[in-house]
This record gives sequence, C-alpha cells and structure tokens, in this order.
Amino acid sequence: MAANQRWAIVGGGMMGLSLAHQLTQDGQSVSIIEASHNLGGLADAWQVGDITWDRHYHVILLSDSHLREFLEQIGLQDEFRWVETKTGFFTGGRFYSMSNTAEFLMFPPLNLIQKFRLGGTIFLASKIKNWRRMESVLVEKWLTRWSGKTTFQKMWLPLLRAKLGDAYQRTSAAFIWAYISRMYKARRTGLKKEMFGYIHGGYARIIQRLEELFSERNVAIHKNSPVAKIQANDPNEVEIQLVDGSTHTFDKVIMTTSTAVVDQVCPDLQPEERRTFADIEYLGIVCASVVLNRPLNGYYVTNITDDVPFTAVIEMTTIVQPSELNGHTLVYLPKYVTADDPIVRMSDEQIQTLFLDALRRMYPDLTDEQIVAFKVSRVRDVMALPTLDYSQHLPPIELSVPNVYAINSAHIVKGNLNVNETIEIAKDAYSKYISPVIRSQKQNVCHGESLDQPEVSRK
Repeated sequence: MAANQRWAIVGGGMMGLSLAHQLTQDGQSVSIIEASHNLGGLADAWQVGDITWDRHYHVILLSDSHLREFLEQIGLQDEFRWVETKTGFFTGGRFYSMSNTAEFLMFPPLNLIQKFRLGGTIFLASKIKNWRRMESVLVEKWLTRWSGKTTFQKMWLPLLRAKLGDAYQRTSAAFIWAYISRMYKARRTGLKKEMFGYIHGGYARIIQRLEELFSERNVAIHKNSPVAKIQANDPNEVEIQLVDGSTHTFDKVIMTTSTAVVDQVCPDLQPEERRTFADIEYLGIVCASVVLNRPLNGYYVTNITDDVPFTAVIEMTTIVQPSELNGHTLVYLPKYVTADDPIVRMSDEQIQTLFLDALRRMYPDLTDEQIVAFKVSRVRDVMALPTLDYSQHLPPIELSVPNVYAINSAHIVKGNLNVNETIEIAKDAYSKYISPVIRSQKQNVCHGESLDQPEVSRK
C-alpha cells in the first residue's frame, strides 16, 4: 500500500521549491510546474554581459534564521561568505556615509533635534512587539507623529516614494516597522555592525543544488509550462490543464503564484474567495543590472532622497567578490512601481537612457567606456501592498476547490518581501495545512486503507 500521494507545486520560485523540499522529506511524490524556462522566480539568475548572477539583488542577513536553516538543510552550510557593509545616502546632490552612530550624528541635512527624533523613531519601531497595532495607522501619519514633519519631508517621504510610489498614501505603518525590525535584528547579533552574506555562486548555485536534490528524490520538474486551468475532477483528484493543451492529474495541488494567477486559473472559486484574491494590490519592479569595469563608492546600498528615477543604488560587488563576476562591478538600479506607472510602458532602451543619465548625474566621473552591460528585468506582481488592517483580509490558503491550496507572498503579514520571509511563510503554512493531511493519509494506510494511485496521467 502506498504511503504517499502525488503533489503538484505550481510555481517554481523559492516558496515552491521550499515546499517541494518539505514534501519530499515527508516521502511524498512531487511535481513542480513552472511557467518560466528556469526555476527560482524572483530569485533566479541570468546573464548580463559575460557574467551570470541574480536577476534581482539578494543578500542574507545574520538574522535570516529560516533561510540559513534551509540552506544548511540542502548542504550549503560551507558556502556562506559574510562581509561588513556600509550604507550611504545621496541627498542634496551629495553622498553621505550612514554606517555608524558617529556618521549619523554628523549627518548635515538634519539638525540635532531632527536626528534625535529620527533615531528615536527607528529605536521605537525596533521595540514594538504588537505589529497588528501598526496595521491600523497609515505609515505617513505614524512617521510624522514620531519623527516630525520636517524629518518626514526630508527623509522618510522620498524613501517611501522610492519604495512604494504614490501607493505609500494607503500603506500601513506595518511596512516601515517590518523593514526596521529586520535591519535592526541584523545588527543585534552581537557583532554591532552590519554583516551581509551570500552563497558562493549566488542563487544560481542554490537552484543548482536544489535541482540536484530533486533529481535524487525523483521530483518531476516541468519548465516552460504555464497553467491554463485547475479543476477538481472529483473529491480525490485535481486536474491541471497547461496552456499547451496537455492535462495532468494529481491528488493535491499547491499554488505559489500571485493571487491574480490563482484567480485566473481556478474557475470554480467561490465569489467571496475570488474577491479576496482580486482585492490584493501588488507592486511590481523594474530592475536594471549594470555591469561596470570600475567600482562606484563602496556603499552596498545608497539610499536616495533626490529626484532620481530609481529607488537606490545597490553596489553588489561590495559583498560579492569581483572574482565571481569576472573582475567586474555589478550594480542594481531598482524601481518599485504600481501598474499605472509610466515607466512600465517604456522600452528597455528608454529605461537605459533614463537610468544611466541619472547615474551619471550622481557619479559625474562615470564614462560610457566604463559601462560594460545593461539589462532590464520587469516583474508585474512582486509585493502585496500592506494596506490598513491587511492581515484581517488575507486570501485563504485552503481553497473551496477540493485538495487545492494557495500559498504565496501575499500571506506575509509580519515582514516585507524577502527570501527569509518567503521560507518562513512556506514553513508555517506547511505545518498548519499540509502536515496534518500527510499524517492523516499515513494513519489511514496504517489502518489498512489503500491509497495506491495511478501514475500522473496525460490526456
């Protein structure tokens, strides 16, 4: 008698891969169905010029316990590299270092009282335990109350607009609480300094390792396989129809795609369910990878309060050894966008001109000859916007469609989108929804009820 069932994971991003890892550890039969040509989702890798690295910027913090545990489970514990980093600010056309307390106290754009209120706001946010209270107040109101109007206008507003666009006006204070809490925890590890890390080879190495493990565990991986429809044929079987017309049947299906995709491919959702999925508002991203043959100024992240078309300058080679990038410097220029942002309709060439003109204004000594490659990534649904009382209106995980689950980044309520939060959500959902199903199934087998199933069918 079989002690496992056939599970399909729709979506091969880090959440889907984490769930697949947990299922195989529990002895389940797993298939991963991914619309793209490779695994990883937002954490995939691509080639820019003659280097291959992450398509979007990612780092590991010392406080990222869920991600670090996951990487150790898959055998990458000896491939971490940790680096002390520096943070910069670009404001009023000038660069300022903000990497320690002394530099903060010398920061010219704010007077002493404003610095005190800004520091007090950050400290207060780091101490708040009841995060649900932060959901009930708009981020602008909360920051203004504690930092003051001037500090909000000079510091917080430009950063909020860079991260959220005009959507900051309907974002709760839980957003800034989550951001501050994560960064503050990273400095509370006992080192009293900012240490960021990565795995040698980046996420390409992580995905490669997972594919090796999945091959050993007989996980079927279907790439270039966008899903058209998911329906329950009967109470014990789920059919997945792909865009190419082929169909596959499974016992259980977990969707890790955005809520918009869940709404689109599940025609049998109840109207109330459909509303919860449709009500989630996502921010997207336009992120440029720039390869240079010179470093910039040594800050991992340069926060920007001036009028610049990207959110920040991420100088990845302050963390990643240049030898891993053929001696080049890798810089990310991200821009978080709503669906109606004009930049969404720009061509890659227009974005390149816009971004590089701004980068040259920030770094006047940057020449055309020093720019080796430029490539643009666009993703429509990246982060669910944490609006007022967001956690009270989450879409369901266990759907009305029998044996279908939807677990995705929209369920992040105590943090901002990052891989550590993604892994944590996958672990929590697995423990609450998936493990009980597997335990019940195994108990039925022990009591003599056969759960033998035919192989995955294709019609």
